[in-house]
Amino acid sequence: MGKRFYKFASVMIRMFSRPMKTEWEVPFEDGPCVFVVNHAGAIGPVDMCVKFPMREKVHPWINDGMLHRESVPAYVRQDYWWKPGSFFAPLWNVTVPYIAAAIMPPILRSVNYVPVYHDQRVMLTLRQSVRVLQKDEYLVVFPEQPSGWLSHHEWINTGWLRLGELWYRAGGRALKLYPVHLDYKNHVFRVAAPVWYDPTRRFADQEQELADKLAKGLRGE
Repeated sequence: MGKRFYKFASVMIRMFSRPMKTEWEVPFEDGPCVFVVNHAGAIGPVDMCVKFPMREKVHPWINDGMLHRESVPAYVRQDYWWKPGSFFAPLWNVTVPYIAAAIMPPILRSVNYVPVYHDQRVMLTLRQSVRVLQKDEYLVVFPEQPSGWLSHHEWINTGWLRLGELWYRAGGRALKLYPVHLDYKNHVFRVAAPVWYDPTRRFADQEQELADKLAKGLRGE
């Protein structure tokens, strides 16, 4: 049911919502890579899966908390789905999390996703990501950290960048990271020039440098 609904909803979204153009800073070279994207609210991940030109081969990272009915309510409440302290906040608090719990897991599980764990199972996320890349397909990662309703910190999460180490060990290739800025003012996917994980350098020595370059691309600078 979830897969059929996802396919139907994808077609409807493309038909009845405004299309997105794609602008590449440099021509895209096919091959395994990671698209690193600003979240842009709930619609950002949807559009990357539904409207992005490479949508047939993308595998978004999805937090495991959104994949199971029992864990969705707590995840929704901590993820700023509504403005805290607003007049309707008490109503949203007792309705939205449970509606999301009924609807979201079956739909999300129909996507070609990689589950993201925030505990000792994190290596499962990284290993599954390597398997995606080995098929010459693409990962989509949203590394921003929410700082409140409709806002994010300037810095981005960086632990996921260790994927570069695992990818090099698995196949002897450097990992290519494309920063993507979802520009909804102009309805454009702005894809910056790729940033490369350097396998000849220690992770700690390049972590901040990579984070700064990616964060700049996510902001469209």
